[in-house]
Amino acid sequence: MSILIDFERDTEFSFERGLRGYIAAVARAVGVGLESCTLDAGTPAAAYIALDWRLNRFPGHDLALVWDEVHGWAAAIEDRDGPTVLTHLGGAVLPEPRAVGRFLSAVRAGDPDAGTLDAPALREPGDHEELLRALVR
Repeated sequence: MSILIDFERDTEFSFERGLRGYIAAVARAVGVGLESCTLDAGTPAAAYIALDWRLNRFPGHDLALVWDEVHGWAAAIEDRDGPTVLTHLGGAVLPEPRAVGRFLSAVRAGDPDAGTLDAPALREPGDHEELLRALVR
């Protein structure tokens, strides 16, 4: 086994731990625990935070926050086919947890300026070392 492979394995382990900590911080910022979260540290990395709220305009659907390393955070509703994105936060792929909380509050309040309908392409998937550097700053 080469040193490069060992280094890559360490990067992926550290990336998963860092991403888990970030997702936990976002979950706290929106008022839920880590038990409401799922995480996939593969490529593309993604996360899901289940929320105990429904929007008035979608009364039969649970609200969730979804994240991936290409598009960043989005608010979504759950239906039988999985999450359907309503709006994207945009900006940074790893915004401060409080910014995600403000985004969610705006979505819940029905603010028409909460996010964007078009999925922003914030980065290419992969290069978890780059994301790891952003997570540890």
